[in-house]
Amino acid sequence: MMAKIALVTGANQGLGYAMVARLCQELPAGSTVYLAARDPARGEAAVARLREEGLQPTLAQLDVTDDASVQALAETVARRHGGIDIVLSNAAARIVKVLPQAAQVRTLIDTNNHGTYRMIRAFVPLLRDGGRFLVVASAFGSLRKLDPRLHHLFDPATRSLEDIERVMEEYAELVERGEAEAHHWPAWINIPSKIAQVASMKVAARQRKDEAARRGLLIAAVCPGLVDTEASRPWFDDMSSAQSPMDAAKDVLWICTQPAGSPDPYGELEQHRQIIPWM
Repeated sequence: MMAKIALVTGANQGLGYAMVARLCQELPAGSTVYLAARDPARGEAAVARLREEGLQPTLAQLDVTDDASVQALAETVARRHGGIDIVLSNAAARIVKVLPQAAQVRTLIDTNNHGTYRMIRAFVPLLRDGGRFLVVASAFGSLRKLDPRLHHLFDPATRSLEDIERVMEEYAELVERGEAEAHHWPAWINIPSKIAQVASMKVAARQRKDEAARRGLLIAAVCPGLVDTEASRPWFDDMSSAQSPMDAAKDVLWICTQPAGSPDPYGELEQHRQIIPWM
């Protein structure tokens, strides 16, 4: 098998770290797996831990909230390798119960949504034949979680990536003013963020559909399910059914290891190898 080039964002801890570990273990010899982290010191520490286990990830400094940072890494990957095989857009902002949602929404949207947009724009064009671009999202990323009066804002058939960016900017402003629920938005800011992530993926998949079919590309979103991480624990009273990050990573990466020509969830949100309906 030919060596692969892979990139995982938000990878210095939790699920991202586990996905880097599994990719290092499972990809063919000679592959390069980039562990991308916003904080260089934390990234270096994560790489050092994996190297103690005999794995050889490559550190990449990446801040998905910074246009220049995303573009610089894309240019580096293109210069070094000529393209990329696997991109796992996993970076996410952590939200906490002790702060008002209005104080957290801007960072959440800039990381989860604008960050997804930046990654799509910079890295989907770099996909090699057979390449995979996966957005790590959530089962909350379905229009079934949203008031029907807002569904048109996320219509993948008619909306552009930039349209969804504008919707999320307007949404963040409503939350900051305390007016979001009056405009039919859910009370929890994580739900609109996840819906918009999946919508952006669906728009990108629609825009590349013909090319993807011709070149064997996969653009999709994946929900890992409940994972036992520091980000998840504050939100769930019972973690007894939660997966370890390594177990969750195995399930997520199953999509990346399917041979060319296999049925895949192109343009869909997948969880535990099943498609979660959009509507």
